[in-house]
Amino acid sequence: MISPRQRCPAARRASLRAHLCFASALMGVLALKTAVASVAHAAPITAQTPVAPVSDTIVSPNSKARANPPMSARPVDAEAMGPEPSAIRRPPNTPIPPSGVPELPSSGFATMDFTPLMPSEDKKSPHQIELDALLPSEGPSGLLPPRLDALRDTDLNDPYYVPTAGAGHLLRAIDPMREWLRKRGFTFSFSYKGEAMGLMSGGLEKGMSYVHELTLQAIFDLQKMAGLNGWSVHTLVMERAGKAIQNGRVGEYYVALQEVYSLSGNVAAHLVDFYAEKKMMQNRLDLIFGRMSLTHVFATSPLLCSFMVTCSAPVGLKQNPAMSVYPKATWGGRLRFRPTRDTAVQVGAYSVSALTDNPSGWSWGAENTTGLSLPIEFTWQPFLTRNRLPGHYVIGYAHDTTRYADKISSVYPKKLADRLPGTRSAPADMMWVEADQMMYRLGGRNMMAGGYLMAGYVHTTPHVANISDQAYGGFSMVGMIPGRITDRFGVLYSWYHVSQRRRLSQELAQEAGLPLGSSIHGIQNNSHIIEAYYGIDAFPGILIQPEFQYMIHPGETHRIPNAVMAGLKLIANL
Repeated sequence: MISPRQRCPAARRASLRAHLCFASALMGVLALKTAVASVAHAAPITAQTPVAPVSDTIVSPNSKARANPPMSARPVDAEAMGPEPSAIRRPPNTPIPPSGVPELPSSGFATMDFTPLMPSEDKKSPHQIELDALLPSEGPSGLLPPRLDALRDTDLNDPYYVPTAGAGHLLRAIDPMREWLRKRGFTFSFSYKGEAMGLMSGGLEKGMSYVHELTLQAIFDLQKMAGLNGWSVHTLVMERAGKAIQNGRVGEYYVALQEVYSLSGNVAAHLVDFYAEKKMMQNRLDLIFGRMSLTHVFATSPLLCSFMVTCSAPVGLKQNPAMSVYPKATWGGRLRFRPTRDTAVQVGAYSVSALTDNPSGWSWGAENTTGLSLPIEFTWQPFLTRNRLPGHYVIGYAHDTTRYADKISSVYPKKLADRLPGTRSAPADMMWVEADQMMYRLGGRNMMAGGYLMAGYVHTTPHVANISDQAYGGFSMVGMIPGRITDRFGVLYSWYHVSQRRRLSQELAQEAGLPLGSSIHGIQNNSHIIEAYYGIDAFPGILIQPEFQYMIHPGETHRIPNAVMAGLKLIANL
């Protein structure tokens, strides 16, 4: 910058004139700096002011300004700095629209599997899919320093989803028909998922296993079809076939090592979802009720379901009938709302029946209801630093009123089990703590455009559970290979602990000379699994995902060699 004295050469000859000239120039510089600061404070970067020609910005024009002191007196915060252009620059030919919000159900995105929300019935709502807050203020995020807290009204709340197949569709010829139907209230997706896994060493028997599923999902927007404001109907039908690798080859009966396994039975059309949804109170309350899986919305996330073993929820919860794990559906309902901009609460009530009941999903009258599952879940969702790095911190609890037999009697004949001291039937309680936090942003404004760290812990009543505790931790990253910022690389470690009551029953049975059962190879304690994958967005409509798994102590004993497995997942959008 040119100094004030350089602008006044006469200052060397006239001291008074030099001082006057210097003071005038200094006042001009200060005035210029004040004007620039004022403009910057009054007009932050918005979605209508692109940072770069190919960039998506994140700050919304509807953002609420904070009551802050003048710019000269306060530290630079995330809002004033704005996001880094390189972090929000969208990759070419990305399937994610500029808004970051996919059209539902948008074949190829697992949006509805986790947040079954239709677009808002209120056209003035700042959110397209996510709910608006009951209170306009922040919750826990308000305690963060300004340089960390970047949460605004319309930041990245909507598009928390993970691509489950390649960009676009294989059958591009019917895209005009899809759009015609969508405008009239009907959206659908049809996909194929195949998983081939081979046991390379360890376990019980080397070889390959193959499973697949065909899924048809449809949403009827009753607002467009019949003028019923905020109403929609969701359906999902699938066909699964094959035999998973865990039982016969690895010797594992508690942990499903492939996402597509035989819980739904080998039926031509298994009904998974058939429920209604109603948005109300100007997009502040969401109610769903009907036939659904509890793990659609509780104790799950798109990040978890990018892994085979943990989809659609941690194994420690999937062992319990109270969770009606996907694709097992049950009667129930769930209410969801957001107390503040950065928090969400959901409560539910679901009927409970054995996981093996009604394998087709259609024989509703054949289910033997044993009790009621009552889950509740709280989520804190901050957005950190100038690049709006989202995090999801979840704590949940569920109570099952069903009276379950004590696991200490599980390997005894019933007449003998009834005479065991200390045994009793009891309800089940489950709790879970899960967290994920984006560490860097790359490739756009949506919640999955970046690298995450993740961890969680699950506990279930030991009296009624086979797996009473589970802990996991890992990461999920994009952009590991330059130029491939839509590919995703993930690694997850999981630890599973057999309940003390289950282990004690086996010790007592062994002392009494009783068999432990054909699927149990010794006194069970714990097991560990390391899973890694690399998801390749190969070409329109196709995702190719190589998989690797290493299981320590298969069958939760030390009698089966550690298992090394490798395979391939292929997902196609038709």
